[in-house]
Amino acid sequence: MNVTVLLFASVADRAGTRRVELPCAAGDTVASVRDRLLERFPQLAAAVPTLMYAINEEYARESDPVPAGATLAMIPPVSGG
Repeated sequence: MNVTVLLFASVADRAGTRRVELPCAAGDTVASVRDRLLERFPQLAAAVPTLMYAINEEYARESDPVPAGATLAMIPPVSGG
């Protein structure tokens, strides 16, 4: 099974895509999926310190498990008014 990673705003712009499918491994966490994404898109590394995460539309921490078939959103800070 895979994990669907959704990218938003500046992170999507840097990657050149808004959606990535990555293989899911047993014991995956938000951090391990993120690191696998960084192997494919190293240009995203600068955004990591400020990213927020959500698993299946629920906010998550880097240590939270990511189940097979889940959707992981990587959300950079946004501004607006």
